[in-house]
Amino acid sequence: MATNTKGWKLLVINPGSTSTKISLYENETSLFEKSIFHDAPVLLRFPNVNDQIPFRKQVILDMLASFGHAPEEIDVFVGRGGSAHTQPSGVTRIDQKLYDDTVQGIGGSEHPAKLGVMLAWELGQEYHKPAYTLNPTNVDELCDLARLTGIKGVYRAAQSHVLNQKATADFHARAMGKKYQDCNFIVCHIDGGITVSAHEKGRMVDGNVGAGGDGAYTPTRIGSVPVLALLEYIDAHSTHDARILCARSGGFVSHFGTADSDAIHRLVDAGDHKATLVWNGMIYNICKLVGEMAAVLRGHVDGILLTGGLVRFADIVEGIRDRCGWIAPITVYPGEMEQDALALSVLRALRGEEPILTYQGRDVWTGFEDIDL
Repeated sequence: MATNTKGWKLLVINPGSTSTKISLYENETSLFEKSIFHDAPVLLRFPNVNDQIPFRKQVILDMLASFGHAPEEIDVFVGRGGSAHTQPSGVTRIDQKLYDDTVQGIGGSEHPAKLGVMLAWELGQEYHKPAYTLNPTNVDELCDLARLTGIKGVYRAAQSHVLNQKATADFHARAMGKKYQDCNFIVCHIDGGITVSAHEKGRMVDGNVGAGGDGAYTPTRIGSVPVLALLEYIDAHSTHDARILCARSGGFVSHFGTADSDAIHRLVDAGDHKATLVWNGMIYNICKLVGEMAAVLRGHVDGILLTGGLVRFADIVEGIRDRCGWIAPITVYPGEMEQDALALSVLRALRGEEPILTYQGRDVWTGFEDIDL
């Protein structure tokens, strides 16, 4: 393992629903960052998310080589995570148990973020280096009221873009001269997947389950669909088809056969009626989520933060501002802060400035005590 005198080289691996992004850091300095877009038809060639591992690994190795670096020179592999048992927020060392539970999808989500843990672990094992993750998609800080549904024994899960949302909220709080733990924010991650969460005093107490058929539809996801309508779809197709729609082939892919938001927006700019209606419907549904989270926070909102790749489109920002600007000031952070968050948090942990968590192999929340729910 490298020493601080030579500096740590950290490879940050961030698989998304429509992209693979990597960054190479030497201590706090980013040596390079590169992202490759994968359109839905490419990824849908793989029956399951796990099947993408060889494809994504080769993409990573090719990108690394294109910048003149070899995997042998990496000291630490860092991967975005998800799909294991729910976890607390913070830096976690990836071990065999976390890898195995992620492969098996113990947490129930098939979001491609899970591939970050799998790729970091496999590369770490191959090159005999440690691997870490930070704030996976299933960090569980939900309040009890957010868990309940109208079906006994069925609960809403914690599943969101935790990594980027917490990084953005922390950054914004600092810009305000405050601590994240002292603020209330509504954070909207708007990209291939869309999640909107209520952050109350440093905890994500509620939010939609974007990859689970909940919330706004997106370039790749169906969002909320009335249950009876979805059952009619399943009767004519299959539960497998519905699961794929939830996270990989819904939204723009279902309507247009592509997850390429730039291509859809060009149709909007050209005045295409269908594209305009579908595009604006997505914005409309995002706004409804913001309103829900404002109610969760009882209207005490210090800011609405918009982040993710799709906030590069001005009409999305203005559409949210038009319907939600009365709730709280709106601040836009285009793209995401995930690469820095992954690298710098792990670096601080390696230096002993932050704790390193051990994966417990069980959910953070295991049910309501002494209540028959």
